[in-house]
Amino acid sequence: ANRHATSDWLELEKQRGISVSTSVLHFEHQGLRVNILDTPGHRDFSEDTYRTLMAADSAVMLIDAAKGVEPQTRKLFEVCRLRGIPIFTFVNKMDRHGRDPLELMSDIEEVLGIDAIPVNWPIGSGSDFLGVYERAEKRALLFSGGSHGTTRVEQREISTPPGGEALRELLGPRADELSDALELLDGAGASFDRERVRSGQQTPMFFGSALTNYGVLPFLDYFLREAPAPVARSADSGSIDPVTTPFSGFVFKIQANMDPDHRDRIAFLRICSGRFEKGLSAQLTRTGKEIRLARSTLLMGKDREEVEVAYAGDVIGLFDPGIFRIGDTLCSEGDRFRYADIPSFSPECFMRIEVAGVAKRKALAKGVEQLAQEGAVQLFSEDSGGSASLILGAMGALQFDVMRHRLATEYKVDLNLTALPYTLARWPQGDFDPEPFRYNRSMLAVKDRDQHPVLLFDTAWNLDYVRNKYPNLVLSQTANDRLFESAD
Repeated sequence: ANRHATSDWLELEKQRGISVSTSVLHFEHQGLRVNILDTPGHRDFSEDTYRTLMAADSAVMLIDAAKGVEPQTRKLFEVCRLRGIPIFTFVNKMDRHGRDPLELMSDIEEVLGIDAIPVNWPIGSGSDFLGVYERAEKRALLFSGGSHGTTRVEQREISTPPGGEALRELLGPRADELSDALELLDGAGASFDRERVRSGQQTPMFFGSALTNYGVLPFLDYFLREAPAPVARSADSGSIDPVTTPFSGFVFKIQANMDPDHRDRIAFLRICSGRFEKGLSAQLTRTGKEIRLARSTLLMGKDREEVEVAYAGDVIGLFDPGIFRIGDTLCSEGDRFRYADIPSFSPECFMRIEVAGVAKRKALAKGVEQLAQEGAVQLFSEDSGGSASLILGAMGALQFDVMRHRLATEYKVDLNLTALPYTLARWPQGDFDPEPFRYNRSMLAVKDRDQHPVLLFDTAWNLDYVRNKYPNLVLSQTANDRLFESAD
């Protein structure tokens, strides 16, 4: 129970040992400031991860040495590819039994379609994992000591070619295995190309163990050397330079009740350009209103500290009285532009909400609306006999467990959920008459939280049937188009 990650702060995360929400961390290393957006790895929470990737300048792809590339990794990689951001790969858990390193390298290249460039290579694996060999420097780093996040690893450096006598004396037969693997990489592997790394076509590859800190420092040093500083970002007015353009940023996440003693709400803002100062007045592009940013914090998991000044690349928390939405752009006074859309995804699981007791309905409505605004679930309503029935949509079933847990702990509401047979949601565009769809068991006409019509389908076949029967009906996979239409 004590082995949850530093960034895991929700009580449910600690109980289950998984991350269910993105956390923000920051630290200084070698005179540089590093902002980490630690995202959930479970596929049920992939939408939170997708949105967070929009705020990142680089991505660290953590690969389990025993599992290789997992299904959710492929989806996240596609988002990185679309954005063209560099990806740095760290093969984790080398101190446990896992797959052959060459097999893992091949897995990354074949499944993701990206050239993997091993910067170092493991010396042994499992209980025999001794360290890594750095190819460019022609030196071995042998590790000893170290524990989960508490002890600096003792590292012994030996500068020697792979077949050198010094390594043979230390490694015995493993020296020949290492030499053969490195010879194969030198002969058949792709060469490092910084521009291809920066454009996401190559991924530098490292090996180690985060639990014991083996190989973490060499990775971090390389990452800080090769990862780009904040770059220009696209907006509807053109490219926004991070240095010359006055303050601007966008909201990529909203989190309610981070402090259990206060029912507050924090908007996570990625600063894209200029200098932020506490008390700055900025314009919310969606509404055109001027907002004074008087309450701002630096985030470290659930801990906070007041921020006086921040710059492009920093992530800060803004106190949100209910005025911000995910995807909102904030600009300096006099500017008005909007950053590129944050992707929204069609839910794949649906549940009808039931609450025990009329007295709890007000608390339920408040809690569900607040949590839906975070983007963890999507909220729909169905008109049935004069009363609105609430429906939740999510990417995965585990999100409903989180919803139920948070409503119980934060709003004191016991929630009953009934599974619905639908697997697809589509947003009709233009004029839409829901009547033909009200009495069909294979589909359901509902409205989203902005009162836009939505159709839920049980199968792709029935979706195709509707498209063929109503060829003039345009069905969008996301609500993005409608949201931005209503924002203007």
